[in-house]
Amino acid sequence: MTSEQIPGQADGQNDGPAPAGGRASTPGTAPAGGPGPELVERARALLREAPVVDGHNDLPWAMRAQAGYDLDAIDLAADQRVRLHTDLARLAAGGVGAQFWSVYVRSDLAGDHAVSATLEQIDFVRALTDRYPDRLRLALTADDMETARAEGRIASLMGAEGGHSIDCSLATLRALHQLGVRYLTLTHNDNLPWADSATDKPVAGGLTRFGEEVVREMNRLGMLVDLSHVSAGTMRDALRVSEAPVIFSHSSARAVCDHPRNVPDDVLAQLPGNGGLAMATFVPKFILPAAIEWTLAADDNMRAHGFHPLETTPAAMDQQRAFEAASPRPVATPATVADHLDHMREVAGIDHIGIGGDFDGTAFVPAGLDDVAGYPNLIAELLHRGWSAADLAKLTWHNAVRVLRDAEEVARGLQRTRRPSIATIEQLDGGPTV
Repeated sequence: MTSEQIPGQADGQNDGPAPAGGRASTPGTAPAGGPGPELVERARALLREAPVVDGHNDLPWAMRAQAGYDLDAIDLAADQRVRLHTDLARLAAGGVGAQFWSVYVRSDLAGDHAVSATLEQIDFVRALTDRYPDRLRLALTADDMETARAEGRIASLMGAEGGHSIDCSLATLRALHQLGVRYLTLTHNDNLPWADSATDKPVAGGLTRFGEEVVREMNRLGMLVDLSHVSAGTMRDALRVSEAPVIFSHSSARAVCDHPRNVPDDVLAQLPGNGGLAMATFVPKFILPAAIEWTLAADDNMRAHGFHPLETTPAAMDQQRAFEAASPRPVATPATVADHLDHMREVAGIDHIGIGGDFDGTAFVPAGLDDVAGYPNLIAELLHRGWSAADLAKLTWHNAVRVLRDAEEVARGLQRTRRPSIATIEQLDGGPTV
């Protein structure tokens, strides 16, 4: 979920859910003409062998907002393109082999309300996999991901978006892991008492002592530390502290689009040493500089009409579309995303990049990446730029599986020597700092 506040700007830029060859001469520059149908078909063939592991999809929150989680009201086995980016047929058409479902809750929920809402999100993902067992398989490990692929099912993993979901409690963190959550995005749009967000004014300067303890406990559990949404200071602190690979579940390159939600080059350059993974997102305002100001105006329009910028009801989306009709938005394309991936590969290396589209967590998407069926268009663009089949297989499947497997291995070692932490924020930080 991606609405952000940039320090000094109005809060809540909207990105809430909606329906939906030869090497370039320099990285980030596509050959003229674009990929043709033959490259799209070749991309589909490659995805049958190495399907997409997508780092972030907000379908659970969209289902909460639109149907109260009722899978009878919105049957994902049917075509849902009128209201969602995601349904089962389009996941298959897009070549998706594993999906991290975001068990996100808005950061204006706090304390027990945030925890209970996160539990409801987890409950929905489990209900989803139980409802469609022929298509989806709940996955808790890298081996589960490989088993699902062998069975022709989509591995369904969970990532909690925002450390407010644990309410400053390491026991709650452990409970989420026991329920199947395999990454925690340390912050969402707002600072926590123990970590700075990318889109809030810095207070802690990164991680506090308790924030560092959260990272260490995640390492011990085998829960991936997700650094999307966090400040650059928090990124650097987490990389310093973490003994396991970190991820960015849905962030792109700040050098290509200067937005605080993206990853600076010095952080990308640390990923090989850490073993981590940066998964490029498709959100237009994070990848296309011209989209930033337009999105601020779209958010203001939503508020003026009585809607929260993240609201995804049909009435809210009608308002978004009316604003877009009156004020056409800058449009990103698969080439825009490919520019980021070219740069991220150049800085971090092919073993440390992936894809995190943020479908059903953004109102606006690139043309050609309109929903979860669109991944072949991005792969075709990368083929057009000269990416090899082996490199594309790392991007789509192997890197993400490896990162989770490595985190599991680190956890096995730490569990032999380290007990569960019972530290509190009061003990380590002397109480909240924000």
